[in-house]
Amino acid sequence: MDLVSLFGTEMMISRIIFGCEPLGGTDWGKVDEQQLEQAVTKALDLGINCFDVADVYGLGRAEERLAEILGAKRHEVVIISKFGVNWQPSLGKNRAHTFLDSSPHRVITALENSLRRLKLDCIPIYLIHWPDPNTPIEETIEALCKCQDMGKIQHFGVSNFPLPLLKQAHSWHKIPFVELQYNLVDRSSEIELLPYCLTEHINVFAYGSLAQGLLTGKYDVNTKFSQDDRRHRLPHFQPDNLAKNLSIIDKLNKLSEIHNKKVSQVAIRWLLDQPSVSAAIVGAKTPEQTEMNIAAFGWHLSEQDQEYLNSNQNY
Repeated sequence: MDLVSLFGTEMMISRIIFGCEPLGGTDWGKVDEQQLEQAVTKALDLGINCFDVADVYGLGRAEERLAEILGAKRHEVVIISKFGVNWQPSLGKNRAHTFLDSSPHRVITALENSLRRLKLDCIPIYLIHWPDPNTPIEETIEALCKCQDMGKIQHFGVSNFPLPLLKQAHSWHKIPFVELQYNLVDRSSEIELLPYCLTEHINVFAYGSLAQGLLTGKYDVNTKFSQDDRRHRLPHFQPDNLAKNLSIIDKLNKLSEIHNKKVSQVAIRWLLDQPSVSAAIVGAKTPEQTEMNIAAFGWHLSEQDQEYLNSNQNY
C-alpha cells in the first residue's frame, strides 16, 4: 500500500481513497448492496485507510451505510465528509430539490447531522462541497473554525472551488485540502489550479479518477445508460465527446498491453504519478473492483509513457 503524509497535518493516508458515493443508493444504476459492502471491507483488508463521502450522497444514506460497514474501525480510518449542498423533499418527484448552502447555520446543522450518521465525535477532514455564491467565504470559514475549536472537526478544506475563490479562502485561513475533478479526460485544472496547490503545499484529492467509469475501457459509442444512472447526462459520455474520449482509451489499451495491466490501472497510475496529486479517489461496487484498483500501486509509467499520453504521437 502506497501511503502519503498530508502537508500541515500528522495524517498519513493511502494514496487511493475509497469513493463512497454509490453507498447512497442513487445515481449509479442498479447496485448490489452486499457486493458494495464487500468492496468496502476488501478496501480495509488491503490497507485503504481513507474514505470519501458527503452528506448529500443518498441524502445521508451513504454516511449511515459507511458507519455501519466500518463499525468500530471508523475510529481508526480517515473519513472525509462534505457539506454545502442542502436539500428539501420535492412533492411528487423522485429526486429532492437541492441547493447550495454554506451559511454558518448550515455548517452547524450539517456537521451535527453528519456526526450522528457517521457515529463520530469528530470528523477528520470536513470539506465545503461546492461554493455557495450567497454566503461570503469568510463567514463559512469562521463557522468552521468555531467547530474546529470545539473539537468536532480535525481539519477542513474545500472542494470544487475555482482558483480565485480558493485564493480568497486561503488568504483568510490556511486551506490544507482541495478536492477536485482530475483525470485523463478532464485536465482543465492543470492550467492554474494544480500549480497553485503545488506551490502552496495544499493536499489535492482527485475525484473522477476513472471519469465515472469511462477510463475503464468498458464503454463504447453504443453504450446506453439507464435514467437512474447519472452517466446518461454527463458530458463526457455524450456522443460528440465520447468519440473523442475513446481515442484516450486506445492509448490506455496500448499501455495496458506494454505493462500487463488493466486499462483502469494505467489511468489511476497516471493520476498517482502527477506531482500535484496527494491521493486519488476511486470508487468500487464489488470487491473485485477494489482489488483491481489496488493493482495501480507498485509500478510507474515511464517518461515515454507520459509523453505518449500527453501528445498525438504513436507509440
